Amino acid sequence: MTQKHLIIAAGGTGGHMFPAQALSEAMLRKGWRVTLSTDARGARYVGGFSHAVEIRQVSSATFTRGGVLAKLSVPFRIFGGIVTATFRMMREKPDAVVGFGGYPTIPAMAAAWITGTPRMLHEQNGVLGRVNRIFAKRVAHVACGTWPTEVPEGADARHTGNPVRTAIVDRAGAPYTPPGDWPMSLLVFGGSQGARILSDVVPAAVALLPEDIREHLRVSQQAREEDVERVRAAYDEMGMRVEVETFLHDMPTHLAEAQLVICRSGASSVADICVVGRPAIYVPLAIAVRDEQTANARGPVDAGAAVLMPESQMTPEALAEVIKSILTQPQAATQMAVAALSVAVPDATERLVALVENLVEEQA
Repeated sequence: MTQKHLIIAAGGTGGHMFPAQALSEAMLRKGWRVTLSTDARGARYVGGFSHAVEIRQVSSATFTRGGVLAKLSVPFRIFGGIVTATFRMMREKPDAVVGFGGYPTIPAMAAAWITGTPRMLHEQNGVLGRVNRIFAKRVAHVACGTWPTEVPEGADARHTGNPVRTAIVDRAGAPYTPPGDWPMSLLVFGGSQGARILSDVVPAAVALLPEDIREHLRVSQQAREEDVERVRAAYDEMGMRVEVETFLHDMPTHLAEAQLVICRSGASSVADICVVGRPAIYVPLAIAVRDEQTANARGPVDAGAAVLMPESQMTPEALAEVIKSILTQPQAATQMAVAALSVAVPDATERLVALVENLVEEQA
């Protein structure tokens, strides 16, 4: 029996690469040969992939970077990547190609379309990225990490969820300690672009909380390197117990211990929080072009698991009111935790694997 071959095409951001990595690990365990198709920028993110995955760099480019000459060269570089990938695919005849978005996925997805290779997409966010939108009607399925996700008419959307790390799955449904007159944990984090407003507003909001809440509260907050000292100083002034770091190690433990989470609504963050089952206040990244972070939060917010707070409304006073409301209503906070679990997909990787296997069987 010949070894099945999967080509995974993924772009140069962690958002695209993590679910791609999760699928690659699962398919390797099933005995598949796995190739990752990416460009030079994406190759910087492959450290987490197994050494058994063949990393293949393709010629690609994006219109969002570089000067005029660089932008003019983009179509030619992408075309060159498509030609190379097409000839290679005709020669290798892979069993399936799965694209995870980003410009580096264009050569492999276009080559799969040209050669008639079974193919599908995975979209992490609640709004399709530019490249996934191009191919959505030219693939068998669009596996959606966030539900609902708007897809073009005629595209076959399937809800698989976003794969989460094994360490998070191990904490799935961890018992929730409701807020009360005992030590409580507030967890605060944002993406690399997104932590500044949290550093500005959250300490000021905590300062406005009643003393009987603050005296029981411990804050663990991620902040940019240039903000760490001032955030730490703000909490020190209140006599708070805090952990302020540029990177919060052991996020699964932090989530499991939290009574409340305040964070950006990146797709992976939302998936992690819902799998563990914690109340959250989501602050979507305002500069996101497609406002995908608002879409990512829609499921848990509609389920009653979270509160959405747009940046335009995020004042210390408004945030303090929401924090106080959650931390003074233990029964409601517990219901939020249960609601988060109701929209969680802890078996997202398995669902994605099943979709790939069915895709290959359908074409057999």
